[in-house]
Amino acid sequence: MTPRILTSLVDLHHLPADTIIDVRSPSEFAEDHVPGAINLPVLSDAQRAEVGTIYVQDSAFKARKIGGALVAQNTATHLQGPLADHGGDWQALVYCWRGGQRSGAFATILNQVGWRVELLKGGYQSYRRLVVSTLYDTPLTHRIMLIEGGTGTAKTALLHHLSKAGAQILDLEGLAGHRGSLFGATADGQPAQKMFETLLAEALGNLDPTRITFVEAESSKIGERMIPPSVWAKMQTAPRIAISAPLSERATFLCRAYADLTTDAETLTSQIDHLRPYHAREVIEAWHAMARAANWHSFASGLISAHYDPRYAKSAADAPKPRRHFDLPNLDDATLAATAAIIAADIT
Repeated sequence: MTPRILTSLVDLHHLPADTIIDVRSPSEFAEDHVPGAINLPVLSDAQRAEVGTIYVQDSAFKARKIGGALVAQNTATHLQGPLADHGGDWQALVYCWRGGQRSGAFATILNQVGWRVELLKGGYQSYRRLVVSTLYDTPLTHRIMLIEGGTGTAKTALLHHLSKAGAQILDLEGLAGHRGSLFGATADGQPAQKMFETLLAEALGNLDPTRITFVEAESSKIGERMIPPSVWAKMQTAPRIAISAPLSERATFLCRAYADLTTDAETLTSQIDHLRPYHAREVIEAWHAMARAANWHSFASGLISAHYDPRYAKSAADAPKPRRHFDLPNLDDATLAATAAIIAADIT
């Protein structure tokens, strides 16, 4: 079996393999994995824990014997299931944590079947080192342009209209699975930090660094996910385009964008209570009363004017002056599309 060495993330686009197979446990795979990989675990999470306990408390030999039997059983299941329809010309790249026993055992069986199999040298860890190098150790060369504006100015929606207009974008909130505010959690939850970084590194690799990439202005943390240093450093010095709109229009937009919260009273109550350290009790109780009465427009207006705008004004005072400022009359799709067309045509 030929070991495959990754020297850069670009190598992933030129692999001869038809399928990349991650044989680690489901929890390891869920935390992070090579883009495009499928998970065919040779040990389940429970089995991996069992073998590890035997290794520590009994003997390495017994652990390997029991682990080998489990790997063989699980590999047979995969051969009779997900791999059953592959022909003789199918090729696979297989990896585990370090490129050791789990991937080696699985690949040996596939090789004996007659398939061409490569092992990823160094396993997942070799891939992870490349991601860390890209996002932590190497200055970003991409040309970033930030879209900034107060809460409810439809920055994410504008970003996607820019994409439709032919511009190049990086949707950090989409990658992080969060809308970027206290109320921004989504039903699907956020990927693990490592998975967020994998998605981010992959997205950056698909962008042309010589073209402007539009990115929504964010804090260094989106929900519970940190923006890695190389990206954050570039955002700190990037030129900006500012978006503003009337308070009433912003509140209307928030009611549409956060409609899911109106059906989850328990979560909304908890999130309002998280604001208690920043506002007087009567303000918090007034917001609770608006939520109970489903007075969503007044609730959104109150949050914008009393909580979000003062904080945005403070951060904007320290930011570079925007290159352009668009004061929009409303935040309808037609207005956002027209604004995106202007930006895409003028900013290069």
